Amino acid sequence: MDVVWENLSELFDTWWKGMIENLPQVFAGVLIFVVSIYLARFASKLMVQTLKRRKTDKEISILLERLVRWGVISVGLVLALQQAGQDVSALLTGLGILGFTIGFALQDVSANFVAGVLLLIQQPFDIGDFIEVAGYDGKVLTVDLRATEMLTGDGRRVTIPNGEVFSNPIINFTRTERRRISLPIGIEYESDLKKVMEISIEAISSIDGVLSDPAPAVAYGGFGDTAIDLTIHYWYSTKETGLIKAKNDGILAIKKAYDQAGIGMPFPTQTIELKK
Repeated sequence: MDVVWENLSELFDTWWKGMIENLPQVFAGVLIFVVSIYLARFASKLMVQTLKRRKTDKEISILLERLVRWGVISVGLVLALQQAGQDVSALLTGLGILGFTIGFALQDVSANFVAGVLLLIQQPFDIGDFIEVAGYDGKVLTVDLRATEMLTGDGRRVTIPNGEVFSNPIINFTRTERRRISLPIGIEYESDLKKVMEISIEAISSIDGVLSDPAPAVAYGGFGDTAIDLTIHYWYSTKETGLIKAKNDGILAIKKAYDQAGIGMPFPTQTIELKK
């Protein structure tokens, strides 16, 4: 029993002497860590103020503020451990291996996170924009670090992973001030083609929201089986009207103008001959 007690006493004496000898280093390490916390708060507040002056997106501001704060704290922790006499190389190596393992296991989640950060930074679209991406078109409801949520034209709420959004072409209709509509039509062979062009352009030009520059145009496409094919191209202002209304108004205007001018639009027919 005396031997055990002596061994414990020696261990305690050794530990205590080590603590006394390293006390200044430990105190300096604690001081460095505390200072790093205050520096992190100051740096994060400074970042928020700078981003507010630049009118940066709210999601980006939150992300950058957190990255700065935890980045400063992490550096302070490493410096504090080094000052206290601890070997942090093994710790950093272990954290690196752990991070690699977690990243490999959650590579889809990581890809969506990185894509979300890039989307927030590049901002190819904003909340409320009407876009087309990954086979869906609709209004953007939310954008976070994992996914983008949209409301389609038929009322469906679609959640698309950010990795898929970032890797596909994005068409932003809201940021486009004008769009073109191509309206295919077939007219009778007996029609006066020059007159058809004049009537078509006049009818389309009378629609609210249709632009005069570029002006509406008619392009004949060829001789079909039952009609002469043509396409009416016209541009409309996205600030004055929408795609569905502009196309609907175009069809109504052409049908009315053709009826008044006696221009026929034949439907496909098929002649069957019976041999005796």
